[in-house]
Amino acid sequence: MQPGSAGYDQASTVFSPDGRLYQVEYAREAVRRGTTAVGIRFKDGAVVVAEKRVPSKLIEAESIEKIFKLDHHIGCATSGLVADARAIVDRIRIDSQANRITYDEAATVEHLVKRLSDFLRSFTQYGGARPYGIALLVVGVDETGPRLFETDPSGAVLEYKAAAIGHGRGKATEHIESEYKADMTRDEAIAFALKTVQLATEGALPADQVDVGVVTMDAPFRVLSRDETAEFITASK
Repeated sequence: MQPGSAGYDQASTVFSPDGRLYQVEYAREAVRRGTTAVGIRFKDGAVVVAEKRVPSKLIEAESIEKIFKLDHHIGCATSGLVADARAIVDRIRIDSQANRITYDEAATVEHLVKRLSDFLRSFTQYGGARPYGIALLVVGVDETGPRLFETDPSGAVLEYKAAAIGHGRGKATEHIESEYKADMTRDEAIAFALKTVQLATEGALPADQVDVGVVTMDAPFRVLSRDETAEFITASK
């Protein structure tokens, strides 16, 4: 029990006297302790870069997933509890395909993110389950252009030009605010995002310990290969 919580952290549906939902705050702490992820919107697309922690040389780095393709025009980077991320990703994929079946068109990025936010919010209003300990940086393109959204365990959603989540959020945000340019090209945005993650993690960034996902108005979302990532890491130094 958190000091001073007086038992108000026993359920996600109970407000403390000062208006706090402790279970939501605990879920946010899980995100803050997660790996760093950065999203950058550039002039004709968006990129996400996510750090991958490989705690043992015996682990296959490819088995650690931090970036996911949600639809041909949408992808995301995650920070927090990995198992929660997989469950959320599966739900978004189902919502996206259901939109195609129902309306015979691809869902907009904003629509899918708001559907997700409604789902996340429900875990702060009903008992029997905890909030998801995960935050997402969702990037995509639609008729409105490139989009970048950040989700929160409470169900809150904000749209950004550039954003960071995870344990390195503070340092990453400082670098983004001082160096970000909206008219960057695809390659410039990827190099910038990689450099931001490297500064936030304060260490070397091997190609097998980072994932890069990119989408443009002319090309679907995809995760770069290790060789492509290594080239960008070298160029960003």
